Amino acid sequence: MTEPINSPSSASPSEPVLFSADPSQKEPRNWTPLIIGFALVLVVIAAVVILGRSRPEKADGPDPYSSMLVVEQAKLSQADNFVGATVTYIDLTVRNQGQRTVTGGLVRAIFRDTLGQAVQTETLPLRALIPHSLGGDPEAADLTLAPLAPGQTRVLRLTIEHVSSEWNQAQPDLEFRALHFK
Repeated sequence: MTEPINSPSSASPSEPVLFSADPSQKEPRNWTPLIIGFALVLVVIAAVVILGRSRPEKADGPDPYSSMLVVEQAKLSQADNFVGATVTYIDLTVRNQGQRTVTGGLVRAIFRDTLGQAVQTETLPLRALIPHSLGGDPEAADLTLAPLAPGQTRVLRLTIEHVSSEWNQAQPDLEFRALHFK
């Protein structure tokens, strides 16, 4: 009977065995790729944490120039949209008594209940009512298309998709915020 060549059972301890690992010899481990990979993961995590932090917001309160914007009249109206939901419009007649031209900003509207408690707060963009180019009712458009110049009066429209049922139907408290100027 012939024995297989170089089989582990037929090889003598002094003969090398082909295609098998020699347990007495260990290859040195190369740690460089593992260290580089770990460092890259740490850099990515640090970048996500640093870039993901929220930016500090401006001071909570009305814009310093807001005292120059006088609301002469506020007209509330409601209409149903094509989905059947009620949309509330607040048309503000605003006079600019300052020396700067207002081109944008926000209005914070605070809706109150019959006890005077705030039931809803909305922060909305300033949008001017401008005549529609094809005629008909005016449309709310970005204030940059019809800026509010010094001494000028303009109607601004706030559009609110949903107002709390606890609202007392009175004019909400209004604060102009983050105003933009020309």
